[in-house]
Amino acid sequence: MATVVVVGFVHYRFEWWWLLALFLVWDLSMIGYGVSAVAGAWTYNVVHSYIGPGLLLAYAIVADQRWAAFVSLVWAFHIAVDRLLGYGLKFTSAFHHTHLGVVGREPPARPSSPTV
Repeated sequence: MATVVVVGFVHYRFEWWWLLALFLVWDLSMIGYGVSAVAGAWTYNVVHSYIGPGLLLAYAIVADQRWAAFVSLVWAFHIAVDRLLGYGLKFTSAFHHTHLGVVGREPPARPSSPTV
């Protein structure tokens, strides 16, 4: 997918460095984790699904809107690189639980209360 995006960038004659400059913008979706794991997983997954960039690219093609093509390609590039790095869609149990497996190491388990 990242390669397809680069081809799209060449087709539209966008400057390649925008892919790097705007790469982390989409990770602002993690702000939902400040509310709860459920809200964080929801906001992260909405932004890290290919549905949004796909619909936006379809609009760009139908309406001949270069700005929409630009945003959708940068967005899809971010998702593709995240997937390559192992960051998948999140489960509500914890940030590091994804549809691709566990990202990083499991945090240590909380000690249980001593039984008397």
